[in-house]
Formats: sequence, C-alpha cells, structure tokens
Amino acid sequence: MNIPKEEIVINNNEALGQFEANVRGFLAVAEYRRIKDRIIFTHTEVPQELEGNGIASKLAFTALEFAKREGLVVMPLCPFIAGYIHRHPEYKRLVLEGFKY
Repeated sequence: MNIPKEEIVINNNEALGQFEANVRGFLAVAEYRRIKDRIIFTHTEVPQELEGNGIASKLAFTALEFAKREGLVVMPLCPFIAGYIHRHPEYKRLVLEGFKY
C-alpha cells in the first residue's frame, strides 16, 4: 500500500506512552516510558500493510524531536530507534552518557 507522506500524521498519546500514526485504519506505534527527565524507547511496530512507507522513521524522528524539545535524556532500548540514532548522529547527544545501544 503506497501512502502519501501528507497522510502520515504522528500524535503523542502520553496516556498510553506511545507516538502513533493511525493510517487507513492501521496503527503504527513507537512505545516509550517517561521517567522524570528520561524517555526510554521500548518498541516500534508498523503493521505489515503499512511497511515501506517510512512510517517507522517518521515515528522515530517525531519522538526524538519531542525528546530534544523537552530536554529529555534518551535511552533507546528499541532496536529501530537505536538504529535511527546511528543513522542520524545529530541525535546521539540526547542519549544517556555511557548507554550502550
């Protein structure tokens, strides 16, 4: 399914602790836990029907921009978020010092 970029809107559902993209009835998420000044990214999931549209990357970008704006220290337990940070080194300064990811 080819999804136009303007159709992919990311929302921060703080009550559930996840960034969400609800696209054509499918829900993609980047889950997190926020503890004081830290945000721990635990899992990213995109339904198979939405794969290949850059949704996980948009979730990661939005989540990391949120962390930057809020002055949060990032702990990327989620392999996708960790990989995104490796590919976008401008976010490495957000990661908890000494945190192995």
